[in-house]
Amino acid sequence: MTSEFTIAVHALVFLSHKGTYYSSEGLADNVCTNAARIRKVMAKLKKADLIKTKEGADGGYFFHREAREVDLQMIADALDTPFVAASWKSGDPDRDCLVSSGMAGVMTEIYDTLDQECRKRLKLITIYDIEDRIFSKRPEK
Repeated sequence: MTSEFTIAVHALVFLSHKGTYYSSEGLADNVCTNAARIRKVMAKLKKADLIKTKEGADGGYFFHREAREVDLQMIADALDTPFVAASWKSGDPDRDCLVSSGMAGVMTEIYDTLDQECRKRLKLITIYDIEDRIFSKRPEK
């Protein structure tokens, strides 16, 4: 998993809560990152129709969907985010040893299964759920 997923979820929850257009600089300030990273992530969310954009002085990014209808799997798909993956594989498929030649394939299947299980769980969590968790923990004045 990359930080893009965290940036995207944070930005969408913030935009959902605010209900208005925000610039990349304004989002970057709230997310605590730089505006270039925001623009990179938001471009992917726009392509997936999770946000709208508007140019000009009062423009920026706008969350135009219902928070209850946007789940975290949709965001992961928009960003092409893997959650469980191996960056290195052991063994050698060309060896005579069955362990050495078969381990990479077996481990890839295990990682793929774990990734799919993560995605199933993310399907159950919406932007609304996260927003609700944040604001239900806010102390009363």
